[in-house]
Order: sequence, then C-alpha cells, then structure tokens
Amino acid sequence: MRAFLASSIGVACTAALALPLTLNPAPARADRAGSADGGTQSLPLLPLGGGGLDRGAAMSSGAALGVAPRSVRPFSLVGVVWDDASARLGGQVQVRTREAATGAWSAWRDLEALDDDAPDPDSPESAQSRRRGGTTPLWVGDSNGVQARVSPRGGSGVLSAQPAGLPSGLSLELVDPGRGPATLARPLTTDPSSEPSSESGSDTGSEPAMEEPPADLSASPEAPQADPDDPSAPPEPEPSELTPEPSTAPPLELPEEPPNTSSAHPYTAPRPRIVTRAGWGADEKLREKGHRYTKTVKAAFVHHTVTGNAYSCSQVPSVMRSIYRYHVKSMGWRDFGYNFAVDKCGNIYEGRSGGVAKAVQGAHTRGFNTNSMGIAVLGTYSSKKPAAKAVKAVAKLTAWKLGLFGRNPSGTTHLKSAGGNRFKKGTKAKLRVISGHRDGYNTECPGNALYAKLGTVRSTAARLQGR
Repeated sequence: MRAFLASSIGVACTAALALPLTLNPAPARADRAGSADGGTQSLPLLPLGGGGLDRGAAMSSGAALGVAPRSVRPFSLVGVVWDDASARLGGQVQVRTREAATGAWSAWRDLEALDDDAPDPDSPESAQSRRRGGTTPLWVGDSNGVQARVSPRGGSGVLSAQPAGLPSGLSLELVDPGRGPATLARPLTTDPSSEPSSESGSDTGSEPAMEEPPADLSASPEAPQADPDDPSAPPEPEPSELTPEPSTAPPLELPEEPPNTSSAHPYTAPRPRIVTRAGWGADEKLREKGHRYTKTVKAAFVHHTVTGNAYSCSQVPSVMRSIYRYHVKSMGWRDFGYNFAVDKCGNIYEGRSGGVAKAVQGAHTRGFNTNSMGIAVLGTYSSKKPAAKAVKAVAKLTAWKLGLFGRNPSGTTHLKSAGGNRFKKGTKAKLRVISGHRDGYNTECPGNALYAKLGTVRSTAARLQGR
C-alpha cells in the first residue's frame, strides 16, 4: 500500500517502460518451494541490458535491474524485497507472470513499496536484524514463469536519505503456499446473514507491549471501567476469550456466539464466525514463539492488501498462507501482520496469533500498532467497490471485538504515535474508533472505494452493539 501523496514519499508507480532484457544466469535461493508445505524462491535482481556493469555498479549508476523471463518452480504470490528495512525504494517495480495451466503471460503489473503496513519504529519487531524492506505482494495464482524489472527514479521527498540508485540486496520473492491441511478440502461458506450484493501504534515510552498477559487478568472485568481516554484512569485489564481456544486441532471456524451478557460493558455484539489459523493452514513453525500483547484495543484500522482481486474465495486459505510466509520469511516480521483478514465473500480469518479476543500487537499501521487492531480486506479497492458481504463482515467483526473493550464504533479515541509520516512520535492523535489506514499514515490505503464504506461499517457496528 502506497502513500496517498506520492510526491511525499517518492515511490509512486508510473506507466511501464520498455527495457531491454538479458538472460539471468543467477540461481534462485529456495525455501522448500514446490513442497506440500510450501516455500519461497528468491531470485536476485541483476543488471538489465548488458553494458558490463556488475550489480553494485548498476545500482549506484541508476541502471535498471531485473529478472529475465524464465521458468521456475510453481508459485502463487510474488513480491520484491531488499536488505535494509529503513531504505526507501525510490524506483518503479513491475512484474509479469506465466499462468501454469495455459502458458499465457500476464500484462506488466506494478508492485508498490510496503513501508506503512509495518511494525512500529523502535519496537522489538522493527529492531529485528533480519527485517527487510519490500513491496506489497501480488497474488497471481498457479504460475510457473516470471519476469521482473526495477527502474530507479529520483530520490526527492523520500522518507530517509538514499544514495543515488536502488537499495542493495534486491530480490524477487516467489511464494508457494503449499497444499494446506486436509481439513481445507471442506469448502468455506459465505456468511448466511450477509445481504446479497451485485458488487463484486506503539506507546514505546509509557505503555510497552506485554510478552504474555498476566494470569490475574484472565477473567473479564465485572465492574464498569473508567474512561480509557482519561490520562488519570488506571490501565484497563485485558478481557478473556469468550470461548477458550482449544489446544489441539481447532475446528475450521469459530462459531457465532450470543452477546456476553455478563460483561462489564453494556454494549456487546455476537462473536462472528472466524476461520482459525489452523483452518487456513498456518504453519506455526514459521513464526516466532510467544506473543506480544498491549493493554487494550481502542481502535480498529481497516486496510486493503493490494494483492489484487483475481482470487476465488475457495483460494483464500492459500492467499493467507502466501501472505503469512511473505511477511515472515521474506519481510522478516515475527508473524502475519494483520490481526484479521476478510475476503470478498464475507469470511473472516484469524491473522496474527495470540487469541482473537485479546489485545494482540500486530504490524499493520506504522506508528499505531499499540492498543489497536488491524483488519485487512483481501484485494485492491482503489477504484473497485468492496462487496457488501465484506463490508458487513468488517462491521460484525469490529462490533464484537470493540465491544469486548467497551468501544463505541461511531466514536473517537486517542492513540499515541510511535512515529510516522502523518503524526510525529509522541503525538496524541485523535482518531475515529474505526479508522482507515490513511487516517493514521499518509497512504492511499484502504483505497478510495473501501474508505468510502467506513461510514456504513461504523453505523452497522454500532447498531449490532445495540447503540
């Protein structure tokens, strides 16, 4: 997802440029690509057009880099990464892929730099030595051929100073999601209560994230809470799961439940059906052990994944596994970035692990990952309208989760910025309880068409809470 004001970040994509291509002799690095468990092929981007330049000289001189058209092992999602997570791309990235079933090549498609859906600055996750910079990944379906090109552009307005040329360590990441567990043979269903539609921060100084929730906070509070936005109010305890997560193989979906009438908060909503991580086939060995929690959930940030809309809802478990592997293995994050994902059929998916009813710290809104949650609608909604089922699913999810923490979906709250391009570090930002990503960061996300639906999300969620 890219900056809404491209000139302020300097990485906007422009029309395709015709660049000469040469054969790429470099071998791919592979992580079990083509196995039942999935894997990643990493192809280094090398100078295009000859001229005798090595890779370093090409980058410093402003020459284009890329991957010549080639056959590869099967993959379904593609992205580009580079070594330094703080480096800005300052260039245009384009890829095209070959469909495995037909042998047809796609048109050239742009990949946009991913620096706004990210861990907070100075957070432990951001400080990891293996974290890398990268683009948004693109879902392309079952493919076996690829071609890529990256052309540098001027560095005016980039967030951090970059030498002329492109960042070091550029590689093309080809992700194979694997076949997933046998339980996924049962098809996912749409939410039967959805209406038919023709429309297809971290407070690093004062509120550090907790590695695990304290044992004495495992029960839901039984007394009304003080105003959480009052600086003099005591920290809010963390609510428990309405239904404990099973320690063995969980069902494909967590079922809907009636409102929790014993909750201290008077406005609640049913828990919607949620496809668990086991349901979409998350490999728990990929992510880091343990979880990071914050004190509460004060806001929900809505995103689009910019992975494209060419997916069927039966493919979504594969899409989820691909994004998960890209976030962890290619970008170097500790887990799936978003707390939840929603597909165009209205299915809701558990994203980052740690408990769907808990205040799990994600990596979704740079600067505001503490005391918030991130919901990503799978697809690209810059101009394409999101399906009504997806919009209603976001409303049902926010009504339930925000209700656990006593939040009014139609209200406002304050979050302290951990640093970003819209709010300086330490700024106490006033935000809507249900915000678009662009409300906390200068970005186009969640796309104009999805952003326009957030008013409907707020009013529907408030109604579902009984307000």
